[in-house]
Amino acid sequence: MLSNTSKYAIRAVIYLALYASSQKKTGIKEISEELNIPSPFLGKILQLLAKHQVLESTKGPHGGFCLKKPAIDISLMEIIEIIDGADSFETCVIRTSKCSQDTPCSLHDKIAPYRKGIKSLFITESIADLASEFRKGDERIRI
Repeated sequence: MLSNTSKYAIRAVIYLALYASSQKKTGIKEISEELNIPSPFLGKILQLLAKHQVLESTKGPHGGFCLKKPAIDISLMEIIEIIDGADSFETCVIRTSKCSQDTPCSLHDKIAPYRKGIKSLFITESIADLASEFRKGDERIRI
């Protein structure tokens, strides 16, 4: 359901929530190695998140990235919308065009309740929620 780019972005932001701060920024190389994400691709993702005010970016020998706002204020949906666009949950799973109630595909009505629930979850779940699970050792994600 999520693009690999969105997954990489979410994992990178969780990593920054755990290991970076405005006093100790984390560089692309470290994040790339720890998360096994190609460095040039990760750089583009992080720059896009910085452009949208999710991350703070500093150049230079002590430069790197950190969160620009508290992790509790960054929802998964915010990251997904920046990376994949606001209509990422509206695309049809069968057609290349958008389907709707007026012109549904054969799966439209079956998927609608799940899509709504997942979208709601991504709106309410924050980076802080996921980072706290990781800190407690209850993580269900592998960053």
